[in-house]
Amino acid sequence: MGRRILLPDQLGDVFDVHEAHGAGVGRGRLHGRDLEIPFPGLRARIDPDPSDPEPDDPYLRQRRARTERARLYARRMPDSQHISHESAAALWGGPLPLAFGPDDRIAEASNLPVHVTVIGDGPLPRTTGVARHRGRADRTFATEHDGIRLATPATTWASLGALSVVDLVALGDYFCRVWRQGRGRPTPGRAPLATIDELRAATGSGRRLGIGRLRQAVEWIREDSWSPRESAVRCVLLGAGLPEPELNVDIYHEGRFLGCADLVYASRRVIVEYHGMLHGASWAADVERIAAFRAAGWTVIDVTAPLLRRPDDLIARVRRAL
Repeated sequence: MGRRILLPDQLGDVFDVHEAHGAGVGRGRLHGRDLEIPFPGLRARIDPDPSDPEPDDPYLRQRRARTERARLYARRMPDSQHISHESAAALWGGPLPLAFGPDDRIAEASNLPVHVTVIGDGPLPRTTGVARHRGRADRTFATEHDGIRLATPATTWASLGALSVVDLVALGDYFCRVWRQGRGRPTPGRAPLATIDELRAATGSGRRLGIGRLRQAVEWIREDSWSPRESAVRCVLLGAGLPEPELNVDIYHEGRFLGCADLVYASRRVIVEYHGMLHGASWAADVERIAAFRAAGWTVIDVTAPLLRRPDDLIARVRRAL
């Protein structure tokens, strides 16, 4: 086997084919096994970083894949285009439902198109791996974030009416979260990405796909939800006609801080806690926190992913506790 020709350092991890030719790289080298072709005319080095392993959470893995592909396409994106829809949501860090491939397995990066929008009558992209959209100037707004031109959070949210109401609520909760002061609250004072009024205005700007779901979802979006699973639990309870709980409440007993509870019915001393993928110290801390709540006289409903998939059982447990 011949020795692989080293690529010039000035090309970086992602580079244009014309740029490589100008640096003296031959056509054959551009098809080496250490390079991938994310989009026509681009090459990216395949060099896994052992210090940055793939996350266990499939939602985080898929968000990372969407983000990486959007960043790659943005390197060649003309000024008339911007990243939009699911790709923009991922770049904003927002939660999305899992996408699946034709074999019903969780979609890999190569099966996740980059969504790109052109405002007005400009030419649409025809690149393989790109989902193209045309936006109207009176309802489609773009900005720059982290060096990439993409749809604003409100425009992004309003473009995703094909999602379920629960997924729209979760994404809206993320965009509109107000980072308040309080024990255990990260980055207090950080500005929200959008407001509920901005999302509501976006739903009212003309006809949109899934307008009924968007209008229902915007009324359930709140400013103090911390995770998409909390949002899903809240939607189940509200959909069943149960009272709306307070969100992420700091619980004290005899002046001592016990912890922050996910969903709280303070007058009934009932807490609803969602337990995600917990490991090691996180699991131990959660056990101690829940035990402290119960010792202080609170009824705690523990919600796991299997229980969330049985909404009738979840509703019945909370109804009995109330």
